Amino acid sequence: MAQVHFASGNDPEMQRAMEQARKTFRFFWRELAWEQRRIVPALELSAIKVPFRDPPGPQETGADVEEMWVGEVDFDGRTLTGLLLNSPHRLRTIQEGDRVEVPWNHISDWMYVIDGRVYGAYTVNLLRSRMPPEEREAHDEAWGFDFGDPGNIQVVPASHPPQPAEHPMALNMGPSLRDYLKADPQRVAARNEKGFTLLHDLSLAGTKSGVGIALEHGADPNALTGHGMSPLQLANALGWEDVAAELKARGAR
Repeated sequence: MAQVHFASGNDPEMQRAMEQARKTFRFFWRELAWEQRRIVPALELSAIKVPFRDPPGPQETGADVEEMWVGEVDFDGRTLTGLLLNSPHRLRTIQEGDRVEVPWNHISDWMYVIDGRVYGAYTVNLLRSRMPPEEREAHDEAWGFDFGDPGNIQVVPASHPPQPAEHPMALNMGPSLRDYLKADPQRVAARNEKGFTLLHDLSLAGTKSGVGIALEHGADPNALTGHGMSPLQLANALGWEDVAAELKARGAR
Protein backbone atom coordinates (compact mmCIF):
# COMPACT_ATOMS: atom_id res chain seq x y z
CA MET A 1 0.00 0.00 0.00
CA ALA A 2 0.97 3.67 -0.13
CA GLN A 3 3.69 5.21 1.95
CA VAL A 4 3.02 6.75 5.34
CA HIS A 5 3.59 10.51 5.36
CA PHE A 6 4.39 12.64 8.38
CA ALA A 7 2.24 15.75 8.64
CA SER A 8 3.67 19.23 8.88
CA GLY A 9 1.71 22.35 9.64
CA ASN A 10 4.41 24.52 8.08
CA ASP A 11 3.67 23.71 4.45
CA PRO A 12 1.02 26.11 3.11
CA GLU A 13 0.75 24.28 -0.22
CA MET A 14 0.01 21.03 1.58
CA GLN A 15 -2.56 22.73 3.78
CA ARG A 16 -4.29 24.08 0.67
CA ALA A 17 -4.27 20.62 -0.91
CA MET A 18 -5.90 19.14 2.19
CA GLU A 19 -8.54 21.86 2.24
CA GLN A 20 -9.34 21.25 -1.40
CA ALA A 21 -9.70 17.54 -0.68
CA ARG A 22 -12.24 18.31 2.03
CA LYS A 23 -14.14 20.70 -0.24
CA THR A 24 -14.50 18.04 -2.93
CA PHE A 25 -15.03 15.05 -0.63
CA ARG A 26 -18.70 14.90 -1.65
CA PHE A 27 -17.69 13.56 -5.06
CA PHE A 28 -15.72 10.76 -3.43
CA TRP A 29 -18.70 9.79 -1.30
CA ARG A 30 -21.09 10.05 -4.26
CA GLU A 31 -18.96 7.57 -6.21
CA LEU A 32 -18.78 5.20 -3.24
CA ALA A 33 -22.54 5.42 -2.73
CA TRP A 34 -23.09 4.32 -6.31
CA GLU A 35 -20.42 1.65 -6.06
CA GLN A 36 -22.46 0.08 -3.25
CA ARG A 37 -25.36 -0.26 -5.70
CA ARG A 38 -23.37 -1.76 -8.57
CA ILE A 39 -23.67 -5.46 -9.32
CA VAL A 40 -20.24 -5.41 -10.97
CA PRO A 41 -17.75 -3.25 -9.01
CA ALA A 42 -16.12 -0.39 -10.94
CA LEU A 43 -13.67 0.94 -8.36
CA GLU A 44 -10.24 -0.66 -8.22
CA LEU A 45 -9.39 1.34 -5.11
CA SER A 46 -11.13 3.85 -2.87
CA ALA A 47 -9.52 5.32 0.22
CA ILE A 48 -9.28 8.38 2.42
CA LYS A 49 -6.14 9.74 4.05
CA VAL A 50 -6.38 10.64 7.72
CA PRO A 51 -3.91 12.06 10.27
CA PHE A 52 -3.38 9.78 13.26
CA ARG A 53 -1.52 10.27 16.53
CA ASP A 54 -1.14 8.43 19.78
CA PRO A 55 -3.06 9.86 22.76
CA PRO A 56 -3.09 12.08 24.72
CA GLY A 57 -2.23 14.22 21.72
CA PRO A 58 -2.56 17.95 22.56
CA GLN A 59 1.08 18.45 23.51
CA GLU A 60 2.46 16.36 20.64
CA THR A 61 4.22 17.96 17.68
CA GLY A 62 3.46 17.62 13.99
CA ALA A 63 6.30 15.09 13.69
CA ASP A 64 4.21 12.73 15.84
CA VAL A 65 1.36 12.72 13.32
CA GLU A 66 1.26 10.04 10.63
CA GLU A 67 -0.94 10.48 7.56
CA MET A 68 -2.25 7.06 6.56
CA TRP A 69 -4.79 5.64 4.16
CA VAL A 70 -8.08 4.04 5.18
CA GLY A 71 -10.11 1.71 2.95
CA GLU A 72 -13.51 -0.01 3.06
CA VAL A 73 -14.93 3.42 3.86
CA ASP A 74 -18.45 4.03 5.14
CA PHE A 75 -20.04 7.35 6.05
CA ASP A 76 -23.09 8.42 8.04
CA GLY A 77 -22.99 12.17 7.47
CA ARG A 78 -20.81 12.85 10.48
CA THR A 79 -18.32 10.04 10.88
CA LEU A 80 -16.17 8.00 8.52
CA THR A 81 -15.26 4.43 9.36
CA GLY A 82 -12.92 2.03 7.62
CA LEU A 83 -9.87 -0.21 7.83
CA LEU A 84 -6.35 1.15 8.21
CA LEU A 85 -4.35 0.23 5.10
CA ASN A 86 -0.90 1.29 6.33
CA SER A 87 1.43 -0.04 8.99
CA PRO A 88 2.42 2.90 11.24
CA HIS A 89 6.09 3.76 11.64
CA ARG A 90 5.97 5.38 15.08
CA LEU A 91 2.45 5.12 16.45
CA ARG A 92 1.83 2.44 19.03
CA THR A 93 -1.93 2.43 19.59
CA ILE A 94 -3.09 1.47 16.08
CA GLN A 95 -1.91 -0.99 13.48
CA GLU A 96 -2.64 -2.03 9.92
CA GLY A 97 -6.07 -3.65 9.62
CA ASP A 98 -7.59 -1.84 12.60
CA ARG A 99 -11.07 -0.44 12.19
CA VAL A 100 -10.89 3.32 12.68
CA GLU A 101 -13.41 6.11 13.07
CA VAL A 102 -12.90 9.80 12.34
CA PRO A 103 -15.04 12.93 11.81
CA TRP A 104 -15.32 13.37 8.06
CA ASN A 105 -13.90 16.90 8.02
CA HIS A 106 -10.67 15.61 9.59
CA ILE A 107 -9.58 13.88 6.40
CA SER A 108 -6.56 15.18 4.53
CA ASP A 109 -7.17 13.51 1.17
CA TRP A 110 -9.24 11.04 -0.79
CA MET A 111 -8.88 9.06 -3.98
CA TYR A 112 -10.64 6.46 -6.05
CA VAL A 113 -9.53 4.56 -9.15
CA ILE A 114 -11.55 3.58 -12.24
CA ASP A 115 -9.91 1.78 -15.18
CA GLY A 116 -6.51 2.50 -13.69
CA ARG A 117 -7.09 6.27 -13.54
CA VAL A 118 -6.82 8.07 -10.20
CA TYR A 119 -9.34 10.73 -9.18
CA GLY A 120 -8.68 13.10 -6.30
CA ALA A 121 -5.35 12.45 -4.52
CA TYR A 122 -4.63 16.12 -3.88
CA THR A 123 -1.75 15.65 -1.45
CA VAL A 124 -0.29 12.83 -3.53
CA ASN A 125 -0.30 15.02 -6.61
CA LEU A 126 1.34 17.88 -4.74
CA LEU A 127 4.14 15.53 -3.74
CA ARG A 128 4.33 14.25 -7.33
CA SER A 129 4.63 17.80 -8.60
CA ARG A 130 7.77 18.22 -6.49
CA MET A 131 9.43 15.07 -7.81
CA PRO A 132 11.85 14.93 -10.72
CA PRO A 133 10.42 12.99 -13.68
CA GLU A 134 12.27 9.76 -12.90
CA GLU A 135 11.11 9.71 -9.29
CA ARG A 136 7.54 10.51 -10.30
CA GLU A 137 7.56 7.65 -12.79
CA ALA A 138 8.85 5.25 -10.15
CA HIS A 139 6.20 6.50 -7.69
CA ASP A 140 3.40 5.87 -10.18
CA GLU A 141 4.75 2.45 -11.08
CA ALA A 142 4.81 1.52 -7.39
CA TRP A 143 1.14 2.41 -7.08
CA GLY A 144 0.29 0.78 -10.42
CA PHE A 145 -2.12 3.56 -11.40
CA ASP A 146 -2.26 6.54 -13.74
CA PHE A 147 -2.26 9.73 -11.65
CA GLY A 148 -2.19 12.00 -14.70
CA ASP A 149 -0.94 15.56 -14.66
CA PRO A 150 -0.31 16.60 -11.04
CA GLY A 151 -1.41 20.13 -11.93
CA ASN A 152 -4.79 19.01 -13.28
CA ILE A 153 -6.58 16.94 -10.65
CA GLN A 154 -9.84 15.32 -11.74
CA VAL A 155 -12.65 14.54 -9.31
CA VAL A 156 -14.89 12.64 -11.77
CA PRO A 157 -14.21 10.82 -15.05
CA ALA A 158 -14.23 12.93 -18.19
CA SER A 159 -17.12 10.81 -19.46
CA HIS A 160 -19.39 12.14 -16.71
CA PRO A 161 -21.59 15.17 -17.40
CA PRO A 162 -19.99 18.47 -16.36
CA GLN A 163 -20.53 19.42 -12.74
CA PRO A 164 -22.86 20.11 -11.04
CA ALA A 165 -24.79 17.49 -13.03
CA GLU A 166 -25.74 14.31 -11.23
CA HIS A 167 -23.85 11.05 -11.45
CA PRO A 168 -24.65 9.18 -14.71
CA MET A 169 -26.14 6.27 -12.77
CA ALA A 170 -28.54 8.67 -11.06
CA LEU A 171 -29.69 10.02 -14.40
CA ASN A 172 -30.47 6.49 -15.61
CA MET A 173 -32.13 5.12 -12.47
CA GLY A 174 -35.43 7.02 -12.56
CA PRO A 175 -37.71 4.43 -14.22
CA SER A 176 -36.31 1.49 -12.27
CA LEU A 177 -36.54 3.38 -8.95
CA ARG A 178 -40.18 4.25 -9.62
CA ASP A 179 -40.94 0.62 -10.47
CA TYR A 180 -39.12 -0.53 -7.32
CA LEU A 181 -41.15 1.73 -5.04
CA LYS A 182 -44.42 1.11 -6.86
CA ALA A 183 -43.98 -2.66 -6.47
CA ASP A 184 -43.74 -2.31 -2.69
CA PRO A 185 -44.63 1.10 -1.21
CA GLN A 186 -43.20 0.05 2.17
CA ARG A 187 -39.71 0.14 0.72
CA VAL A 188 -39.62 3.93 0.88
CA ALA A 189 -39.66 3.81 4.69
CA ALA A 190 -37.45 0.75 5.17
CA ARG A 191 -34.18 1.33 7.04
CA ASN A 192 -30.76 -0.16 6.54
CA GLU A 193 -28.19 -1.15 9.17
CA LYS A 194 -27.22 2.52 9.63
CA GLY A 195 -30.79 3.52 10.34
CA PHE A 196 -31.02 5.26 6.95
CA THR A 197 -34.06 5.27 4.72
CA LEU A 198 -33.71 5.46 0.95
CA LEU A 199 -34.22 9.23 1.18
CA HIS A 200 -31.35 9.55 3.65
CA ASP A 201 -29.01 7.62 1.36
CA LEU A 202 -29.97 9.61 -1.72
CA SER A 203 -29.69 12.94 0.10
CA LEU A 204 -26.18 12.21 1.36
CA ALA A 205 -25.11 11.04 -2.10
CA GLY A 206 -26.38 14.20 -3.77
CA THR A 207 -28.98 12.46 -5.93
CA LYS A 208 -31.58 15.16 -6.60
CA SER A 209 -33.62 13.14 -9.09
CA GLY A 210 -33.81 10.15 -6.75
CA VAL A 211 -34.75 12.39 -3.83
CA GLY A 212 -37.64 13.75 -5.87
CA ILE A 213 -38.84 10.25 -6.76
CA ALA A 214 -38.63 9.05 -3.15
CA LEU A 215 -40.66 12.06 -1.99
CA GLU A 216 -43.25 11.44 -4.71
CA HIS A 217 -43.70 7.95 -3.27
CA GLY A 218 -44.29 9.12 0.27
CA ALA A 219 -40.83 9.42 1.82
CA ASP A 220 -40.86 11.49 5.00
CA PRO A 221 -38.69 14.58 4.33
CA ASN A 222 -38.12 15.02 8.07
CA ALA A 223 -37.39 11.44 9.11
CA LEU A 224 -34.30 11.14 11.30
CA THR A 225 -31.50 8.63 10.97
CA GLY A 226 -30.50 6.45 13.90
CA HIS A 227 -28.06 9.15 14.97
CA GLY A 228 -30.55 12.00 14.58
CA MET A 229 -29.84 13.56 11.18
CA SER A 230 -32.56 14.57 8.74
CA PRO A 231 -32.31 14.28 4.94
CA LEU A 232 -31.80 18.05 4.78
CA GLN A 233 -28.97 17.92 7.31
CA LEU A 234 -27.30 15.13 5.33
CA ALA A 235 -27.53 17.10 2.09
CA ASN A 236 -26.18 20.23 3.77
CA ALA A 237 -23.33 18.31 5.41
CA LEU A 238 -21.70 17.81 2.01
CA GLY A 239 -22.94 20.96 0.33
CA TRP A 240 -25.49 19.41 -2.04
CA GLU A 241 -27.37 22.67 -2.55
CA ASP A 242 -29.70 21.42 -5.28
CA VAL A 243 -30.75 18.45 -3.12
CA ALA A 244 -31.32 20.74 -0.13
CA ALA A 245 -33.51 23.00 -2.27
CA GLU A 246 -35.54 20.01 -3.47
CA LEU A 247 -36.07 18.83 0.11
CA LYS A 248 -37.09 22.28 1.33
CA ALA A 249 -39.58 22.56 -1.51
CA ARG A 250 -41.19 19.34 -0.23
CA GLY A 251 -41.46 20.44 3.40
CA ALA A 252 -38.07 19.50 4.84
CA ARG A 253 -36.84 21.56 7.75
